[in-house]
Amino acid sequence: MTKPILLLLGILLVHVTAAAQWQAQSSGTTVRFRGVSAVSDQIAWASGANGTYARTIDSGKTWQAAVVPGAEKLDFRDVEAFDANTAYLLSIGPGDASRIYKTTDGGKSWALQFTNTNPKAFFDAIAFWDVNNGLAVSDPVDGRFVVIRTSDGGKTWMPIPPQNMPPALEGEGAFAASGTCLIVQGKTNAWFATGGARIARVFRSLDNGQTWFVASTPIKTGNAASGIFSIAFKDARLGIVVGGDYQKEKEASDQIAITQDGGRNWTLVKKSGLMAFRSAVTWIGSSELLAVGPSGSDLSTDDGASWKANDEAGFHAFSFARKGSTGWAVGEKGRIGKFKR
Repeated sequence: MTKPILLLLGILLVHVTAAAQWQAQSSGTTVRFRGVSAVSDQIAWASGANGTYARTIDSGKTWQAAVVPGAEKLDFRDVEAFDANTAYLLSIGPGDASRIYKTTDGGKSWALQFTNTNPKAFFDAIAFWDVNNGLAVSDPVDGRFVVIRTSDGGKTWMPIPPQNMPPALEGEGAFAASGTCLIVQGKTNAWFATGGARIARVFRSLDNGQTWFVASTPIKTGNAASGIFSIAFKDARLGIVVGGDYQKEKEASDQIAITQDGGRNWTLVKKSGLMAFRSAVTWIGSSELLAVGPSGSDLSTDDGASWKANDEAGFHAFSFARKGSTGWAVGEKGRIGKFKR
């Protein structure tokens, strides 16, 4: 073949590879999904409105969707799964609408592990280092964020002392948009990200959530709909935050920042190529990341320094298998997309 033809084929191959990475899958429901947890290349769980969850154990060829008994009015915004049988669900809302359920038999039965009794609290997300040790975070109560911890697989959830949490700003909260405003890493590290106030910030803990520190970020905010919506860490030092304004889904401005010191300092990524609001971000390779939002998805191959549009399919949340090459994104009307590296 001539060089021009080879070059053209190469360009077409790159284009097709990028455009073909999402594979639409049937979830078996039309409810809105906001949570997803990829366990492996075969197993993933999703969660959403009307007490609904879904599970696949065959890489998404089939999904089984069902409703947690007694939870029909709840909105499950986060799911954390560990295998085909074990998963946690967190529902959001004021007072007793915020709950945590757990299954150990693949969803055949669910144990109600935690019910919020504080009418001022509103839980946003959960995250686990392992099947026994995890955290959940609530918007501020009496001027401080609320974090509860478990070290026994959710049998007990204990709040950290309020004095161990820096004061919240006026209007500050965490966004329950994708289950990724709170994350953990390693064996003891945890972070959660905020918005809604005059400054978007990142809280960090190095001791399993017992004590917390906070750092300001350059992410644009200033109203109740804007700030950081998702945070991810590649290791104990390199992290990224994304967000924007969810009322302006197709607009982007100062919405992505990176840290290289574990979240103590954050640097704005200018002219990143990320062109719209994004509600979830995660690493999918050694230096590759994927970000999703209601108006599409974007890929980075340089640890978030620059981005290129991947697809216009809209999703709210995304999770990539801890050990594997597969991820899933979820969104409106039961939408599920499979991503294969």
